[in-house]
Amino acid sequence: MATPQDILGMIKDQNIQMIDLKFIDMPGIWQHLTLYYNQIDESSFVDGVPFDGSSIRGWKAINESDMAMVLDPNTAWIDPFMAEPTLSIICSIKEPRTGEPYSRCPRVIAQKAVDYLRSTGIGDTAYFGPEAEFFVFEDVRFDQNEHEGYYHVNSVEGRWNSGKEEPGGNLAYKPRYKEGYFPVAPTDTLQDIRTEMLLTMAKCGVPIEKHHHEVATGGQNELGFRFAELVQAADYLMTYKYCIKNVGKKYGKTITFMPKPLFNDNGSGMHCHQSIWKDGQPTFFGDGYANLSQTALWYIGGILKHAPALLAITNPSTNSYKRLVPGFEAPVNLAYSQGNRSASVRIPLSGGNPKAKRLEFRCPDASCNPYLAFAAMLCAGIDGIKNQIDPGSSLDVDIYDLSPEELAKVPSTPGSLMDALKALEADHEFLTTGGVFTEDFINTWISYKLDNEVIPMSIRPHPYEFALYYDV
Repeated sequence: MATPQDILGMIKDQNIQMIDLKFIDMPGIWQHLTLYYNQIDESSFVDGVPFDGSSIRGWKAINESDMAMVLDPNTAWIDPFMAEPTLSIICSIKEPRTGEPYSRCPRVIAQKAVDYLRSTGIGDTAYFGPEAEFFVFEDVRFDQNEHEGYYHVNSVEGRWNSGKEEPGGNLAYKPRYKEGYFPVAPTDTLQDIRTEMLLTMAKCGVPIEKHHHEVATGGQNELGFRFAELVQAADYLMTYKYCIKNVGKKYGKTITFMPKPLFNDNGSGMHCHQSIWKDGQPTFFGDGYANLSQTALWYIGGILKHAPALLAITNPSTNSYKRLVPGFEAPVNLAYSQGNRSASVRIPLSGGNPKAKRLEFRCPDASCNPYLAFAAMLCAGIDGIKNQIDPGSSLDVDIYDLSPEELAKVPSTPGSLMDALKALEADHEFLTTGGVFTEDFINTWISYKLDNEVIPMSIRPHPYEFALYYDV
């Protein structure tokens, strides 16, 4: 654990002149402010650094815009993408007038979720391990206005380019649809870029593990890092996205974590491994189904019960629900299983090691704000444990073997962001219990998503509508 004195000493010893303070807005994009080193002292780690929060999405009105960024000394790393040696530090937000943590700050909410867990006595540590997938493209163009709307994405790996005339000749070796998991070079063109992405993450303090190509054609990939405690895991994920996008830019590539940028191939998810520990011991290992404890089964029960509302936070984009459709390995069934990847909760194989016992919630995608998503999942699991919610029977059959009548009995994920927001409006007590989320935040979240995403999408013509209806 680093201290403010450690960071101030590092600044002095390494002659660092620029300090970059990063914080996250409500939808989930990093923002930053760069200061000269003499603007930082010990009080910055307690009282924070003042800034104007009026233009941050989902935050303060202009008449109440004064905010403060409180530096976390455990998050400091030298930013590899800045010409001048610059120390990057992740911050949480405080109300300077009251001295209280800001209730709409996602990082504050994540810490409240951990505090709530500890207050229940169920555990003292929540571990999360997200697996965020992404696409690497060479060219992306899109626009929407009064008389046209379109998007265009392209990748040298795209199967659609098999017949394209390319400079120097088309060398083929383009992954077939749904067959990108995972061929060697020359089909995989992104090995060296992924390696640089991974090693850059390590330089920024992220405990790295692996990288590989993913299932879809057109440059789908995934990098892996080690699980961590809830807030730190979200910090790591934001650093992950920052490094990947900027390394990609260095190579003339553009990266998106958008869940479904390509039609008719696999989308990008963010499977979230999670477990609760207490006094240094895992609580999810036991003698139940798949070597789960009763605590773990109740946790799953909470996740499944609240999943429709939960997805309004873990799958918060209209595009999220283009991924959650049958036929593309997407977890559309609200059930649990140790082997069925169409189930929303999977129990990974972990042998007889109690410390490795965890569950994997497969619905989320990386368009989410990780602080909010992890906090919401933990709150749902805690509610399951407190109220001993039975998750029902496991789904261990091939869903394609089920009759329509049997399949109809398996609950499915919401069909749209609108459906998920309606579920959240009706079911959010599990989030506000313990003061993790506030009613103000839930209402602000729903209003923001409706006003800025759902309604604007609903009133615009879609290109495919012209194919369907132009000749009516």
